[in-house]
Amino acid sequence: MKLVIKIFLIVFTVHFFFSCDSTEPPPPPETKPTLTLELDDVSCIEAWLQLKTKDLELPAELTLKQYNPTGDSVSHIFLLNTQDSLLYIDSLLPNQNYSFQISSILPQVSSAQQPVTTMDTTSHNFTFQSWTFGTIGSSTLYDVAIINENNIWAVGEIMIADTSQNGYTTYNAVHWDGNEWELKQIPYYYNGQVFYHPIQSVFSFSENDIMFCGNGIINWDGANFRSIGISSGVWGPYQMNKMWGISSNDFYIVGTNGQIAHYNGTNWQRIESGTTLIIGDIWGITDNNKKYLAADNFMLIIDSTNQVQRLASANGLSSIWGINENLIYAAGGSGLYKFKNYDWEKVQEQGTIRIVRGSNYNDVYGLGNSIIGEISHFNGYSWGSISVGTLYTNYSLSVKQNSVATVGWNGDKALITLLFRN
Repeated sequence: MKLVIKIFLIVFTVHFFFSCDSTEPPPPPETKPTLTLELDDVSCIEAWLQLKTKDLELPAELTLKQYNPTGDSVSHIFLLNTQDSLLYIDSLLPNQNYSFQISSILPQVSSAQQPVTTMDTTSHNFTFQSWTFGTIGSSTLYDVAIINENNIWAVGEIMIADTSQNGYTTYNAVHWDGNEWELKQIPYYYNGQVFYHPIQSVFSFSENDIMFCGNGIINWDGANFRSIGISSGVWGPYQMNKMWGISSNDFYIVGTNGQIAHYNGTNWQRIESGTTLIIGDIWGITDNNKKYLAADNFMLIIDSTNQVQRLASANGLSSIWGINENLIYAAGGSGLYKFKNYDWEKVQEQGTIRIVRGSNYNDVYGLGNSIIGEISHFNGYSWGSISVGTLYTNYSLSVKQNSVATVGWNGDKALITLLFRN
């Protein structure tokens, strides 16, 4: 069992009042310290507990007692120097009921027992089906978004030979309706003209609120595509790589040359990243209103005021994902990493991982750059390999409940694979 303490600084202001009355006031009643444990977060094998104290003289020696499902218990003694702390416990087992209690000897006081039920694991077993697109030249899909298993968008560049003047038509998206794929031309509007440039990224807020970006930004409202203009002073001549947000009136775009921009529904704001490195990915944690970015050898963190913090990381980061700031996954040329409890930890999976995505602590996927039929999957307790039986180059993936979609290319054709958990 490990214990990590996150320190919060609490400042008290004491006001002294002077009186002409010489009568000594009665001594204040003696207060008994209190200890409180609250569950902050839990995975299959870990728990984070908030420890709150009141009227406890510091530093204090405390004992954390862990009651196991087998009926035995384990105790860990540590020195507390702050009123409020975050306690981290690992080496738990999936789908088990535990209980934790904190106590001190001097003074003799204990918290109530805090029950914790760990998450169950998910299955490594999937079925899959793949499709290719393109009949002339070279076609590729760069990104994909699952709205539900019957509504999936994939974007890139697909060339189809036909009898038109050029001898082919270029499409920049395909849409899945649960039965078949339909080729799409999503329009860029510029100076009154329509263009169908390749699209780099797609991000879905709902089935009727979807963002696309590449040479510009486009929104689908369920009925129409509309361009969202962005000035050169905000963005410049740089590639847009990924998007993240909570709605089409509050989202971020990241790209090459350290570019970051935020849209509030009316105006764009350029955010200075402090780097000219490629920012390959962005993912937000809504609970703490922070955004995490993969920028080669840095992880960038954007706070609620759009200020940027840089943290050194493994070289070559290209992707990032998480559901809570306690545990963030980052992927790149040297594999997969966890930023856990404000420190980096190498995941045992080796090789290049281009993108990492998941649905929860017990359902995380790492997609390699050029791997023969393998997708790495963490079920909350162990890593496994999902085989899709083909040689391909991956660019992106999307996860929604028990459905996974991956996109890239195979030879000169765009490739998409849909996986469904058994």
